[in-house]
Amino acid sequence: MSEQKGLSNRVPFFKGRAKRVLGKNFRAFLWAAVIAAIIYLIVRNIGAFGNVLLVVLGFGAVVLVHEFGHFIVAKLSGIKVEAFSIGFPPTLAGILRTERGWRIRILPRFFGKEEECGDGGEAGLSFTVGKEAKAGETEYRVGLVPFGGYVKMLGQEDIGSVKGSDDPRSFANKPVTSRMAVIAAGVFFNVISAVVVFMIVFLIGINLMPAVVGGVVPDSPAARAGLRSGDEVIEIGGKRDNLDFSNIIIAAALSDKDEEVALKVRHEDGSIEDFAIASEWMPWAKMRIFGVERPRSLTIAEVSDANVLLEGTGLLGGDRIKAVKVEGAKSRDVQTYWELEEIVRNAFVPMVTVLAERVDESGESELVESELGLDLSPASKEVEDESDLNHICSMVPRLRITVVSGEPASTRDKRLSIGMKKGDVDAGPKLQSGDIILAAADIENPTYKELRDVTEEYEKKELPVKVLRVDANGVEETLEVVVVPKRSRDSERVMIGIGVALDAEHPVVAKTISAEDGPARLAIPRGAVITAVDGVRVSSFYDCLREIKRNFGRRIMIDYRLDGEITGGVALDLSGSKEFITVEAGFADFVPFEDLKRLYKASGPIDAIVMGYKKTIMFIAQTYVTLKHLIGGLVSVKELMGPVGIVTFSYRIVAEQPLVYYVYFLGLISACIAVFNFLPLPPLDGGLMALLLVEKVKGSALSERVQGIIAYAGWVIIGSFFLYVTFNDIVRSFFR
Repeated sequence: MSEQKGLSNRVPFFKGRAKRVLGKNFRAFLWAAVIAAIIYLIVRNIGAFGNVLLVVLGFGAVVLVHEFGHFIVAKLSGIKVEAFSIGFPPTLAGILRTERGWRIRILPRFFGKEEECGDGGEAGLSFTVGKEAKAGETEYRVGLVPFGGYVKMLGQEDIGSVKGSDDPRSFANKPVTSRMAVIAAGVFFNVISAVVVFMIVFLIGINLMPAVVGGVVPDSPAARAGLRSGDEVIEIGGKRDNLDFSNIIIAAALSDKDEEVALKVRHEDGSIEDFAIASEWMPWAKMRIFGVERPRSLTIAEVSDANVLLEGTGLLGGDRIKAVKVEGAKSRDVQTYWELEEIVRNAFVPMVTVLAERVDESGESELVESELGLDLSPASKEVEDESDLNHICSMVPRLRITVVSGEPASTRDKRLSIGMKKGDVDAGPKLQSGDIILAAADIENPTYKELRDVTEEYEKKELPVKVLRVDANGVEETLEVVVVPKRSRDSERVMIGIGVALDAEHPVVAKTISAEDGPARLAIPRGAVITAVDGVRVSSFYDCLREIKRNFGRRIMIDYRLDGEITGGVALDLSGSKEFITVEAGFADFVPFEDLKRLYKASGPIDAIVMGYKKTIMFIAQTYVTLKHLIGGLVSVKELMGPVGIVTFSYRIVAEQPLVYYVYFLGLISACIAVFNFLPLPPLDGGLMALLLVEKVKGSALSERVQGIIAYAGWVIIGSFFLYVTFNDIVRSFFR
């Protein structure tokens, strides 16, 4: 009986032990499989892994500096630091100096119970290496969640409230001034590190877009003020040191509503002029802007598919435009992009010829010619009424589809869109590039504004569209298709998924602007075909433009035909100073010009320190203003970038740009973290500092319960904010 009883007592023991052994072995097998899969993916994608590793190390360094500030001042203040972690729990690995040597723990939460800091027993993947030595008190950890870090001091944690303790080395038992110094140290170290990072960047030198006006958006504040392409902004709001193009963008976005920003501008002729410009919301913009476009160079940018670029334009990445020739005129050398753009804008011809310098792999250069097709813009600004439409002596051409959402990728420019953004409604194969819009709903030959209006009217409803299409054999046919306009996530505009240009190849008048609004009194019926200008036969609007320009200052006749039978003529008085032609030409196929860059480099170490300090102060001030405008509703939360967005953007910089640009970005992040961490909201450093100020004034600390409530409320707010911006990051990065 006793043997049976003893055996029965041991059975649960053996079962429990077997269960624990099997459970531990299963976890070990599972993690071994996961690690093997990770190693396999790394080997297969070694280049991408290197970029990811660089991103992780960069952000780890920023967090390390911040937490090291807390750590070193806590040590100097005599506070016991129990843990120093880069990344948040669960712990990936931890190392602690014990009397037996260095104890290393790997994923303690997954391999047995995660122990508190101290010289406890080893469990799971835990082992000790090295010689016997004096035991330390701080475990150095790496967390699995890389977006942050913390220092765990006795009696205080970044993620909780102050705990009461009798230990004189407890955080709670130190003077308020000492605790304030510990809290402020993280922010201070981030500011210093940002200065050092920018100092290094400017010692090396970095190419940035200069504060040069590459172009101005029509009817924008910059256009109304009189800024011109090629103007250089040498002072913004009294600041003039090392300005780059981002200073212009940020000054506009962060100015108060209706606030005029003082700009000092140097024109290309060397003259200097003062401006005061108030930024505005443009319908397609995500923030308030001046309407200044970024400057571009004459060098063609590298693209992912060089063959598509070569097929569409005859150019390759690295080619530099040297001259441009317009039909009927001499070839003209160009020195700047805006000089090229000005020539193209006024070249009312189907195509221009550019001469480009190409350097081969051996370093030899050659000149190559390429013919680039041109389109006429349908509208280069927000069209409030018909008088805003681009026209030729009040004659508005029909619309031609240039791109359709869902078509194979090409080099075609999508800037003139009635809905050309990834994720918008796909018009499908029914609409094609090259189709001429004959009708939309019951509107014959709709203008740009009429098409926009009818698109809005038919939101989520079937909109019939009649088009003229030329098949592969050159035969024209009329088709009717149906599209369903939908609202865009980006601009809140209702779209049908097409980009359009003016149909300059057929001299068909969609509409003439009324005599009150237009510069000419042309009573030409809608849909009429222009047959002659001043007695010269014409077959396209290009021909019309040529003859009209030739006859400036005179009174001429415009002949037309309607429905193939009715003919008529109207007189056109080209005397005076009226704007007879407002259409603009642009490249039909997208030509990817590189941004204009200028080297920003310090003359020496002292200059580098000054430049680094000023750049840090600038980013800190801009971050505070951004938060202010965020609270005031002048900046949308949707425009903020969270952890996923920052990491995604960082990866792109690492993968596509020289390393110095990533270092520059880390300096920016370090400055922004300094500001964000000092917001008066627990559990951020600023919130903890606010609690210490309350304690200083009150004479005693708030109760542990109250501190806990405040801390957890802060975490709810911070957590909700991060979840929201992370969701926006994911949508922005992967679904657009």
